[in-house]
Amino acid sequence: MRIFIGNLAFSTSDNDLEALFASYGRVTNARIATDKGTGKSRGFGFVDMPDVREAADAIEDLHGSTFSGRTLTVNEAKPREARTDARLA
Repeated sequence: MRIFIGNLAFSTSDNDLEALFASYGRVTNARIATDKGTGKSRGFGFVDMPDVREAADAIEDLHGSTFSGRTLTVNEAKPREARTDARLA
């Protein structure tokens, strides 16, 4: 299951995110979204956990919790919608 984590502190690293979720089970990927131009954190990230039960437990426990002084938004990631280029319309 892919999990969305929002309202992350800008200082949070991929390793921090992985460590936060690893206490709930196996994490296969943990990534902070970064700005393509500056490389700086965008304040959200994604974690992939192969076990749906472990992922659901992590979502339930971590949604609304505080991490690095910020209240987290944690839920199952929604599929990315197709983007349209306004210049082509």
